[in-house]
Amino acid sequence: MSAIGNIPEVINNFNAYNNGNVLIGTTGQIQLPNFDAITEEIGGAGILGTYETGIPGFYSSMAQEIPFRILDTDIFSIMNPSEPVDLTFRASEQHTVKSTGSLDYKQMRVVERGRLKNFQPGTLELGKQMNASVTLELLYILIEIDGETKLEYDKLNTVFTVNGKDLLEKVRAYS
Repeated sequence: MSAIGNIPEVINNFNAYNNGNVLIGTTGQIQLPNFDAITEEIGGAGILGTYETGIPGFYSSMAQEIPFRILDTDIFSIMNPSEPVDLTFRASEQHTVKSTGSLDYKQMRVVERGRLKNFQPGTLELGKQMNASVTLELLYILIEIDGETKLEYDKLNTVFTVNGKDLLEKVRAYS
């Protein structure tokens, strides 16, 4: 008999860090990057028409935008294009326990490494946030839930692991 699971609900709180230091000026929302597979159209003898096939481990450019309320010291700490940026997002995931109806929490950690791709200083308007942002080109991402690695992707070192399974093990062995 399997255990009764929890109902995932919301991100109760989160913080963003650069090299272990809290990025104070970030806004209340950060959109994590998409994984858009690079595909190739397949057709020819023995195939009716064509289809697209994904190439495991190959993803288009992955960008991470970090929005800031205003221009302040923290935004400039991640703007050196010759230095890699090491970001960590830590979050508390709120869940309801099905068997009791009580609340419980899980830890989520997302680690990203990348380089400066874009800087938007934002808008000056009286009494308003500037909506400044820095965008990074990501080369690495790690997603953990409760200390368990769910996804690790490293473009430069041929690493692509999902739920503990090395999806590129044979690729590295044969190449």
